[in-house]
Amino acid sequence: MFKHILIPVDGSATALNAATKAAGLAKAFGSKVTALYVVDPYPFTGVGADFAYGQSQYLTAATAEANTALDAAKAVFEQAGVAVETTIGEGHAIHDGIARAAETTGADLIVMGSHGRRGLEKLVLGSVTQRVLGVAHVPVLVVRD
Repeated sequence: MFKHILIPVDGSATALNAATKAAGLAKAFGSKVTALYVVDPYPFTGVGADFAYGQSQYLTAATAEANTALDAAKAVFEQAGVAVETTIGEGHAIHDGIARAAETTGADLIVMGSHGRRGLEKLVLGSVTQRVLGVAHVPVLVVRD
């Protein structure tokens, strides 16, 4: 049914729970799987030239964080006996990076976790999952904590 599953990860337990569900789906359907971590390549845009040095440090740290999260997701898929490709995407807004990756990889399903934030916490932190639901052109399976 699903030929290619995209699983965005952020290093959280919620994302790993979604990876476990995605692994089960991939086994059932024989799907290809891509694990994705999205990095904002220009977090200091509009702040000024004083932050140019910080940009390099930020990208190094963000890439290390991405690799750690992707390695954890890869371990979940390997334990389930499912092959997975990993990639680091870019996007000023994470949800746009996820939607773009779904298009470029040819994914026909996105499986992602939701932290289930509510009230003020949701208002302040936002919801990447909610935004992906609004922009994705493929089905999105949301795995709750």
